[in-house]
Amino acid sequence: MFKSFLTIIQHEIRVTMRQAFSWITPLLFFVIVVSLFPLAIGPDETLLRKIAPGIIWVAALLAILISIGNLFRTDAEEGYLDLLLLSPHSLTLLVCSKIFSYWFTHCLPLILVSPLLGLLLNLTSHEELTLIITLLLGTPVLCLLGAVGAGLVVGIRGHGLLLPVLIMPLYVPILIFGTGAMMAASLHQPLNGYFAIMGAFLLVSLAFAPLLTGVALRIGVNQ
Repeated sequence: MFKSFLTIIQHEIRVTMRQAFSWITPLLFFVIVVSLFPLAIGPDETLLRKIAPGIIWVAALLAILISIGNLFRTDAEEGYLDLLLLSPHSLTLLVCSKIFSYWFTHCLPLILVSPLLGLLLNLTSHEELTLIITLLLGTPVLCLLGAVGAGLVVGIRGHGLLLPVLIMPLYVPILIFGTGAMMAASLHQPLNGYFAIMGAFLLVSLAFAPLLTGVALRIGVNQ
């Protein structure tokens, strides 16, 4: 089973890397959105540091949101999703491999480029370290929750804003604690509580989201 898990991950990563637009588009969106704020606001370093947490986290959230809807859509159009649903292997394990592959190819580049954008927003090294940790804890949660919504709408053509309406309320808590941790870092306040809560969100999402995504896929495919 573990070998099947690794095989699917390798396959998904290779396929995504061949379709460069699928992971470059969210990355460019993230970079452009964050870069536009210093140009619009001006060289006020104090103001940029104050609003940097909200800018980076909202940009990361939107970058994931515009691409998570395609997590299962291509597989459904090509019939590969039907094979996954009929596979003798655990659907939950297969869903986990898809979500991990998505995070590795779409979210990890955002995390790697975020320190450079932090310099653009005049963040200190302590704030940048906090940013990286919060993104490492928060982006998997966004992917796991987004996968549930993507499974529900996989059988709906032209779903438009349906997916954001479904999953945006679920994104609010992680957005609040992600930005809150960065604001606490700027004030040199303790961060352990924020990291603990975000870690709890991650563990709960890992426990329930793949199972719910499998159920959502069966519902979405039959629509």
